Amino acid sequence: MAKYRKLSRTSSQRKALLRGQVTQLLHHGKIVTTEAKAKEVAKIAEGLIALAVKEKDNFDEVTVQAKVARKDKTGRRVKEVVDGKKVTVYDTVEKTIKKDQPSRLHARRQMLKVLYPVQEEDSNKKMKKVDMPNKLFDDIAPKYVDRKGGYTRIIKIGQRKGDGALEVVLELV
Repeated sequence: MAKYRKLSRTSSQRKALLRGQVTQLLHHGKIVTTEAKAKEVAKIAEGLIALAVKEKDNFDEVTVQAKVARKDKTGRRVKEVVDGKKVTVYDTVEKTIKKDQPSRLHARRQMLKVLYPVQEEDSNKKMKKVDMPNKLFDDIAPKYVDRKGGYTRIIKIGQRKGDGALEVVLELV
């Protein structure tokens, strides 16, 4: 018995297709695709979610000092003249950050091997990068802590008009 479906594609095309669909599933929560693709995507997504659930609490809270540029009312950096040059003024601020433990860092890197970078528009029509491993650890994993697998659901919606392929909705439970 085969370990995976070939989906009538070369290995590089198949890998790119599945990576894209897994990324979109985790970003949006649901996708519409064919049944064969959905079953393959569900396998990969379930593994990533299981990894996120396992490693979601493996971090340390660390307080660090950071230099942050001082800004005026309009949001622009404040500049001073020093020795005839304009120099940005910096303030030292203490921040608390999450420092991954080695196992969580490894899990993050495993996720980044599969997930594509995602950008979305913010309220100011600017493109903003979405940190997908963080979304998995902070948003998706806490929902599934008490669940032992079965993080996705496949709902059949009928045949596609063009080629008659069975279409399904693949969604996070």
